[in-house]
Amino acid sequence: MNKIVKALFFALCFLPVAAFGADSAAAAAQPISLLAIGVGLVIVGAGYGIGLIGKGAVESMARQPEGSGAIQTAMIISAALIEGVTFFALIVCLLTLFFK
Repeated sequence: MNKIVKALFFALCFLPVAAFGADSAAAAAQPISLLAIGVGLVIVGAGYGIGLIGKGAVESMARQPEGSGAIQTAMIISAALIEGVTFFALIVCLLTLFFK
């Protein structure tokens, strides 16, 4: 996990700086490249979060099988909320692209 955090930190800190230092021909493509970074971070973060929810739910079901129904319900609700926030973030990124 430490490598993932370092890679995300590098992407957030140094890639936009490299994009802003580009010439005028590449500056026209800049919002799309920054948008791609944003969309990628949204998808990776949501996938990672849902994966952690699933991992925790399966581990807790293995420890306490009689509570698996309640655990599964809470897991599905949490995953649905994360997917909703992810969808909202993707819509915001696309609106940023089309309506500057």
